[in-house]
Amino acid sequence: MREELPVRAIDTVFADFLCSKEVGNTDFLRKAATFASSAVGHGHICVDFADLFCSSEVAAAADSLRSSKMVGQPGEYRPLILDYANRLYLHRYWKYESDLAKTLVSMASDLPDVDTDLLKDGISRLFLKTAESPNWQAIAAAAAIRSRFCVISGGPGTGKTTTVVKIIALLLEQAKGSRMRIGLGAPTGKAAARLKESIYKAGKELEERTTVADSIPSDVATIQRLLGVIPDSCRFRHNSDNPLPFEVIVIDEASMVPLALMAKLVEALAPGSRLILLGDRDQLASVEAGAVLGDICNTGHVFGFSSAFQSFIAETTGSIISESFVGVDVPPLADSVVVLQKNYRFDEESGIGLVSVAINNDNVATVLNGMRDGTMGGVMLCETPPQGSLQKKLATLVVAGFSDYLQHENPDDVMLAFDRFRVLCALRQGLYGVEGINSLIETCLADAGIIKPDKQWYHGRPVMVTVNDYSLKLFNGDVGIALSDPESEIGLSVYFPSINGEPRNYFPYRLPAHETVFAMTVHKSQGSEFERVLLLMPPFGHQILTREIIYTGLTRARTAVELWCSDEIFAEACSRRIVRRSGLRDALWS
Repeated sequence: MREELPVRAIDTVFADFLCSKEVGNTDFLRKAATFASSAVGHGHICVDFADLFCSSEVAAAADSLRSSKMVGQPGEYRPLILDYANRLYLHRYWKYESDLAKTLVSMASDLPDVDTDLLKDGISRLFLKTAESPNWQAIAAAAAIRSRFCVISGGPGTGKTTTVVKIIALLLEQAKGSRMRIGLGAPTGKAAARLKESIYKAGKELEERTTVADSIPSDVATIQRLLGVIPDSCRFRHNSDNPLPFEVIVIDEASMVPLALMAKLVEALAPGSRLILLGDRDQLASVEAGAVLGDICNTGHVFGFSSAFQSFIAETTGSIISESFVGVDVPPLADSVVVLQKNYRFDEESGIGLVSVAINNDNVATVLNGMRDGTMGGVMLCETPPQGSLQKKLATLVVAGFSDYLQHENPDDVMLAFDRFRVLCALRQGLYGVEGINSLIETCLADAGIIKPDKQWYHGRPVMVTVNDYSLKLFNGDVGIALSDPESEIGLSVYFPSINGEPRNYFPYRLPAHETVFAMTVHKSQGSEFERVLLLMPPFGHQILTREIIYTGLTRARTAVELWCSDEIFAEACSRRIVRRSGLRDALWS
C-alpha cells in the first residue's frame, strides 16, 4: 500500500463486524473494510485499490470482494460499494456522491426561460463598464440566470459577494413582480455573519440602479439551520419529502462544505429551484470528508464554454470569450462554472496577490527573493525561530498586534480592534501549534501588562466557539471576548459581535465548547479576514503543510503577512496538494 492511513478503533470494529457476516477467507474484505472506513475519517470519500493493494494483489482482491455479500456494485444496497474504476466506498458515501452528481448535472442542463432583453438591460445597469475584458463578473451573472446551477469561484477580493447580490437583483427583475423566495447560507456562523454584512452593503449600493433593491434579502443562516436541525440527531427537517421553501439558494464559502452536508442540501432543494455556490476553489478543502468545490470546479483543469453559452454571453453582456475558453463538446457543467479573474483588493503591487498567484501557478521561485528581503509588497518570509528564541521573537509581533484592542469601551469596537491581527498556525498541537502558541502569547501579553491571565476567565480573553449551539445562537467559528461586566456574578461576560444592533453577551460558564483564540488554525480561519497576519509554520516537515494551507493562510490578510517558514519547507509545501480520493469529479466531468 502506497500510503496507509492511520486506523482508528471504529475502523477495526466495522471491519470485524462485516467479516463476522462473511463465509470463507476474509483477508481482503478485512483490509478493504478497515481502510474504506479509515479513508472517510481522514477526508476521503473512497479508497482506491491501487493505494490499498500492491499490483500483484489488485485483480485477486477485486474478484474476492465482488463475490462477497458485503460488497455490491453501484446501485446495490450493500455495506461496501466497489465501482467499475476499483474505487471502494462505504455505501452511504457512495450514495451521497452519486445522488449529488446526478442532481448537479441535471440542474446544470436545465435552462429556464430568460427574458434576454431584460437581462441585457439589467447587466448594463448593474455591472458598470471596467477595463477588464471580458467582464467575468457579468459572465458569472449570465451563467447564473441561464442555468439552475452555477458556481462562482475566485480568490479574496475578486467580488464574489458583490456579483451574487447583482445576480439576485437580476433574478428578481426576471420574476417581474412574482414572489421569489431566496435563502442565503454559509457553513459556519462566522461566514454567515460576514455574508450578511457584505450583502447588506452591496445591496445599499444598488438602490439607484434597480427598483428591486429593497427586495434583496439579507438574513443569512448556517446551512444546518437552513435545513432545520432535529435536536439530538444527524437528520434535518428539510429533505426530498419536505423541500426547502426557496426558489433560489445561495451558499457562500462552499469550499468548507463537506460531501455529506452538500448532498443533504441538494436533496432538500425544491423542484425547479436554483442553487448558486460561491467559494475559492484553491482554498483548503472541508475538514470532513470530501473536496466538493474543487471537484465541482475541476480544479487544475480548464474546460471551455459551449458555443451556445458563448453566444448567450455575447448577447447579454457584450463580452467576447478568448479562444482559450472556447470548448468543443464540453460537459454540461462547464457552462455553470465561472472563475472570476480580476482582483479588486490586491493591486498589481500587492505582495499578497503576487505570492498567492505564484503559489497556484507552481511558480514560487519567482517570489522567494522578494519575500525574504521585504520588497514583496507586504509579504515577509522569515525563518521559523527555534524553541529557545520562539517566545522572544513572538513577543515583538503579538504585543504590537494586540496592544490596543482593550483600550476601547464598546464591545463591538473591542472586537473590531482585535480582528485587525491574528496568528495562524498550520498545526493544532505541540509548541508550534495553536495550543502551544496561545499559551506563549498569553505569557507575552501578560509580561507587557496588556492582560492578566491569573485565572481561567480574565478581562480580554478571546475565545472561539467550536460547536453549534442553536439555543444560544452561537455557532462553530464564532469569536467573542471576555470583558468586565459589573452585572455578572464573576464580573465578566463574554461579548460577541452585535447582530442588527443588538449586543450579545453570555455568562462564561454558559458557553458551549470553546478555546482561547489569540492564535487559530488556518482551517478555522476560513471565512475570516484580518488586516495583518502572522502565518506560522513549524521548523520541520509535516504532511499537513500543503499549497492550500499556505494559500489560505496568506489570503486571510488584507494588507500584510509575515510568514515564518524556511525556504525549503515553503517550497516543499507549495509543491504538495491536498488529494482527496473521490469519484465525484469523474461523475461530473467525464
